[in-house]
Amino acid sequence: MENGTKQSKRRGMGYRSLLRQAALALAAGAALAAAQVPALEDLKREAAEKVDGRRVFTQQMVDSIFSFAELGFQEFDTAGYVTGILEREGFKVTRGVAGIPTAFVAAWGSGKPVIGFMADIDGLPQTSQKPGVAYHDPLIPGGPGHGEGHNAGQAVNVTAAIIVKNLMQKYGIPGTIRVYPGIAEELLASRTYMVNAHLFDDLDVMLSTHIGSDFSTNYGPSGSGLVSTQYSFHGQSAHAAGSPWLGRSALDAVELMDVAWNFRREHLRPEQRSHYVIVNGGDQPNVVPPEAAVWYFFREWDYERIRDLHALGTKIAGAAAEMTDTSMTERVLAATWPGHFNKPVAEALYTNIQRVGMPQWSEADQALARAAQKEMKAKVEGLRTKVTELKSPENNIGAGSDDIAEVSWNLPTVVLRYPGNIPNMIGHHWSSGIAMATPIAHKGATAGAKAQALTALDLLRKPELLAAARQYFAEQTRETKWVSLIPPGTKPPIELNADKMEKFRPELKKLRYDPARYGTYLEQLGIRYPTVRSEESGESKQETGDRSKK
Repeated sequence: MENGTKQSKRRGMGYRSLLRQAALALAAGAALAAAQVPALEDLKREAAEKVDGRRVFTQQMVDSIFSFAELGFQEFDTAGYVTGILEREGFKVTRGVAGIPTAFVAAWGSGKPVIGFMADIDGLPQTSQKPGVAYHDPLIPGGPGHGEGHNAGQAVNVTAAIIVKNLMQKYGIPGTIRVYPGIAEELLASRTYMVNAHLFDDLDVMLSTHIGSDFSTNYGPSGSGLVSTQYSFHGQSAHAAGSPWLGRSALDAVELMDVAWNFRREHLRPEQRSHYVIVNGGDQPNVVPPEAAVWYFFREWDYERIRDLHALGTKIAGAAAEMTDTSMTERVLAATWPGHFNKPVAEALYTNIQRVGMPQWSEADQALARAAQKEMKAKVEGLRTKVTELKSPENNIGAGSDDIAEVSWNLPTVVLRYPGNIPNMIGHHWSSGIAMATPIAHKGATAGAKAQALTALDLLRKPELLAAARQYFAEQTRETKWVSLIPPGTKPPIELNADKMEKFRPELKKLRYDPARYGTYLEQLGIRYPTVRSEESGESKQETGDRSKK
């Protein structure tokens, strides 16, 4: 028995020794791998080369999402397409986050730092446009389209994330990368819910991106914030001719509110922006409308003023209900603060933008741009050929809003603007869709993916950059603390745009890009590139420069 015990102890000691040796071997292997990680400069060179090697992949993403043309909260095909790609590349995908069916988080890696990539995916109503055609020619009359250019953002980020992930895997670089979508950004309606769902709590930095006609980024305060809210009035129906006195018109209340608000504008700060649409004005004229609703955006430049402007709107809505003997209910749909972007990360990103440089535009690219600018009676200058300077708060003025701002007040955040669109087009308009499935967007998305990938590598390999980003964020939030402008318990308005997409989705499915059969979406649609009006007759013609098949 004693000999058996001794043998057992010796076997146990031998097993523990083997474990120690294995652990030492693993540690040595990890140390060797770490020692073999190339210098940052070499990593960046390899990353840029690999992004170039994915040009076709990036182009196919740009064109595919353009062809989906899905509106906010209804981006089911787009989300399914993007998450399918990420899963095939080894990312773990969690769908339906923050109570939004089309929202997701795709993650790869482990440990710190945790770097996020974010880009919008939704389109806009009534902005359908044939790509590469320099005048209004919708794919579907009255249909949705990418009249802002959100179709290219995920192509930028997914390409960058895959390249960075492959390099991390190859060289044993620690850290985690995540890819997020900007759902319903045109409604400013997802990121507050995502913040409140704690999706970004452990993120170190967010690298966001947005289409532009320049290649740039900015830091500091940026843009306006807003509350998006709907006032519904409830009255009583009656025969509009036979007994109108028995009715209580909810539409009267809507109209009185709008008239009162427009009179009040004279006594509001010039900096404010407020706008509305009547989303329910009744059913037919011979029935006093028992239900009516109006949807407002109240924009201002800081939390307190946004809150106060919204409160004033609610007060006027209540007064309109009083005047018409109706009742009023309010539903806040979305909200966002003005943005504030991180200076150290923006400076690093800008250095990488300068390194990448503007794409090399062809004469066909420039011909399309000049023709579109002439069509829109805008300054005819073609596509920009130089990188825009880093934008400080003093030279970054704009009244628009973007709910990436909600992320920017919760962790260090920057926004890359990559050059995929034509200067001087109208925002939220079919003209901003002209370039968005052409070589202009394809080249711009590849350039943007390089800048994003190089900046992610900076964050992974330069602890001092992360420290500087955290310090700037600490100063930014020392006295100003983010508070949600959405009431607690509010659910995201995921039903928005469902009726519009139900109407147009069958036609959109017929137009879906098939990369297995066609090199580009232009080729599938039979569009020669570029198609512009003839100067002599004003009629359209097809230039003989670049062809759509590459």
